[in-house]
Amino acid sequence: MLEFLLDPNIAYLLIVAALLLTLVAIIVPGTGAPEAALMVCLLAAAYIVYQFGINLWAAIVLALSVVPFFVALRAKKWRIPLLIATFLLLTVGSVFLFTGLNGWPLVNPLLSVIVSVLSGAFIWFSADRAVIAMQRAPVQNPDALIGKIGETRTAIHFEGSVQIGGELWSARSEKPIEARKSVRILRREGLILTVEEESK
Repeated sequence: MLEFLLDPNIAYLLIVAALLLTLVAIIVPGTGAPEAALMVCLLAAAYIVYQFGINLWAAIVLALSVVPFFVALRAKKWRIPLLIATFLLLTVGSVFLFTGLNGWPLVNPLLSVIVSVLSGAFIWFSADRAVIAMQRAPVQNPDALIGKIGETRTAIHFEGSVQIGGELWSARSEKPIEARKSVRILRREGLILTVEEESK
């Protein structure tokens, strides 16, 4: 039933897919989809490795390919060399994972070139999108509320609520403030605003 997995080319594709899914799981953790697909590929890869055996040095190279990629996501300098290193480690390790008696790869050279180019493009695009997402400022910065004027929805002293720009926030104040009064935001502590009544 699983004989088709014993084709070196299929084995190669599954190993590369597992590695790329590992990188996706690093970029987008907790969604479940990359992790589930990764588990399927890993199970298939485990069967392949059991049947074929692997070159230990190539497996080590493959494992190391995740390291420069992970560093590249957080590094401001050397990002391009780190991504190139990821691509080279992934390519060399996966191509030489299955070899014949003469030491040459069993994987079709044309397939390895095509997959290497596509995986390299994927690595580059994924890293670029991840870096942009990490560097993007939050759409709503709660600290930007400091100094703004809002309106109390309830009486406020040790607790209460205030509306600012269409949003309702928990608030407190040093002095009692009645409902429907204009207040100025002094500071923010977590999700609680400290306010004072706006003088007329």
